[in-house]
Amino acid sequence: MDGYLGIIVIVAIVAILAVGGLWLLFRPKAKDLPPAPPAPPEPKAPVIEEPAKTGLGEEDGGTTTTLPPPAPPIEELIKAPEIEVPPPSAGRMVRLRSRLARSQNVLGRGLLELLSRDRLDDDVWDEIEETLITADVGVAPTRAMVEELRTKVKVLGTRTPNEVRKLLRDELLTQIAPDLDRTLHTKPHGERPAVVLVVGVNGTGKTTTSGKLARVLVGDGGKVVLGAADTFRAAATDQLQTWGDRVGAGVVRGPEGGDPASVAFDAVAKGIEDKADTVIIDTAGRLHTKTGLMDELGKVKRVIEKKAAVDEVLLVLDATTGQNGMRQAQVFAEVVNVTGIALTKLDGTAKGGIVISVQRELGVPVKLVGLGEGPDDLAPFDPEVFVDALLGD
Repeated sequence: MDGYLGIIVIVAIVAILAVGGLWLLFRPKAKDLPPAPPAPPEPKAPVIEEPAKTGLGEEDGGTTTTLPPPAPPIEELIKAPEIEVPPPSAGRMVRLRSRLARSQNVLGRGLLELLSRDRLDDDVWDEIEETLITADVGVAPTRAMVEELRTKVKVLGTRTPNEVRKLLRDELLTQIAPDLDRTLHTKPHGERPAVVLVVGVNGTGKTTTSGKLARVLVGDGGKVVLGAADTFRAAATDQLQTWGDRVGAGVVRGPEGGDPASVAFDAVAKGIEDKADTVIIDTAGRLHTKTGLMDELGKVKRVIEKKAAVDEVLLVLDATTGQNGMRQAQVFAEVVNVTGIALTKLDGTAKGGIVISVQRELGVPVKLVGLGEGPDDLAPFDPEVFVDALLGD
């Protein structure tokens, strides 16, 4: 019995050893396990290299690492608009005379062709009269011109082309009245700046004319303050601000819908404070048929005069409106004592005769003319340059 138990123990030990050997033989190996994720790299602090200790500078081949300069502050990134330097007013109309090409087709060349005919009978004189009226010379000035031309033609008899041209040139100049004082009163009076009030109906170009006039005066070396008294149109105020920014002129503006007289008063006060030469007040466009609005314009002028005298009242007229512009001019003249006319869009009309009619009806000279849409297309009116442009070379 004891021998039998000994055999069983031996067999059991052998079996255990055999199972252990098999397990060691077939156990999973490390290469069969999925790889562990790599550890993230540790962040490294930036290293600033020091110059090599060789005694050599950059000129001698040494190496230096320089940090980039700090970013500029935000205020420096927002640049102010670049100030422009406009050309002076002298000679502007001569440079722009080609813009009158449309007007010369009717008023100038048309009359030259009619007056150059061999025989001037009543029918031709009727054509001459019709041409003048069509060009907005006006009925009364037209009759005066035709009568004077008929008399001179009879005296001349035979007429050469040069004689006809001189005849017409002299007559047009007489009607335009070259002796009228066309001085634009924009010079300061001691400590007080000159004040220019710009008036007119909607759409004639008052705000643009105000901005262009500022350029003319700055180009002549003056210091200008603009008053945005057209408080009913936010676009007009913004537009005037743009004009002022371009030439470095100060702009006084008020709240939308605010009191225009208050803005005008503040603009004059700023002009005095800044020692400006000229203050230009842009007013709201008024319909000449609206009594209330015209009364308000009179109020603006009276309030300004509490601070300083108004040296110029410029009435802006659109040359393309013809005789309707004449009716506007008459009503404005009654309210604010217009001292001069700024005639815009003269380059876009065949009715250049309005220069003659508006002066004759109002007794007020045309002082400025707009001859294009460019910023420097406003020019002091020169009668001789105007007539020569109408008649062509």
